[in-house]
Amino acid sequence: MVDVPSRPGVTQRILVITPDKPRAAVILFAGGDGGIQIQPDGVITRGGNFLVRSRQLFADQGLITAVIDAPSDKQSPPFLSGHRQTDDHVTDVKAAIAWLRQQTKIPVWLIGTSRGTQSVGHVATRLPVADGGPDGIVLTATVLNDPRSRAVPEMALDRIRIPVLVAHHREDSCRVCRFSDVPRLMERLTTPPRRELLVFEGGISTGDPCEARAHHGFNGIEREVVQRISTWITQP
Repeated sequence: MVDVPSRPGVTQRILVITPDKPRAAVILFAGGDGGIQIQPDGVITRGGNFLVRSRQLFADQGLITAVIDAPSDKQSPPFLSGHRQTDDHVTDVKAAIAWLRQQTKIPVWLIGTSRGTQSVGHVATRLPVADGGPDGIVLTATVLNDPRSRAVPEMALDRIRIPVLVAHHREDSCRVCRFSDVPRLMERLTTPPRRELLVFEGGISTGDPCEARAHHGFNGIEREVVQRISTWITQP
C-alpha cells in the first residue's frame, strides 16, 4: 500500500502487486463511486468490482498491478462521484502514474470499468504521454450514454494519441453501457495509433444489470477477459 502525494495536503492511495520480471504496469479504476477504501494493511473494504476482484489475475499475467482508491480528501460519500472529470482527479492520477514510472521504468496503462472508464477517458484526453500521461488505456464496460454525466463517446477523444482497447460483454444490459451503443464509441476513436474492440460472451449474470456480478462485470469469465487484455497490452 502506497500513499502518493498528489496535491497540497492530499495523497492518492494505491495498492500495488509486483510480479517477477514485469512487462508493463496497469492502474485499475473501479466503477461506481470509486471509493474502495484501501486500509493501511492493504485490505480492500469494498472489493467486489470486476477489476478490483481480478487484480491478482493481472499480476499473474506479468503486469505490475496498482488498484487506485479515491484520494484522501474524497474518502467519504460520494467519493469520486462528480469528481472523475475534474482537474484535481487528473492531478491525482498523474501522481500515481509518475510514482509507478519512477519505480519501474516500464509502460504504464490505465484500465477502467463502468464509471471507471470516465476517469480513464478523461485523463487520456487531458494528459498526453509527454506531460506524464499513460502509455495506453483500456475501457471495459464503458459508460456510453448517460443523461447524468458526460459519457465517454462525448469526450474529446480526438486528443488521444495512445493505444486504446475497448472490452465489452455482448449481453451487457446496464442502461448506460448497452452493447448497441459501442459502435458510436469506436467511430469516435479515430486518432489512436492502435485500437481494437474485444467482444465477450458467456459467464453468469445475477442481480442488478449495472452491478459487478452481472454480465456488466464479466462475472464468470474474468480470467479470459484479463488474459486477452494483458496480451493486447504487451504485444510488440
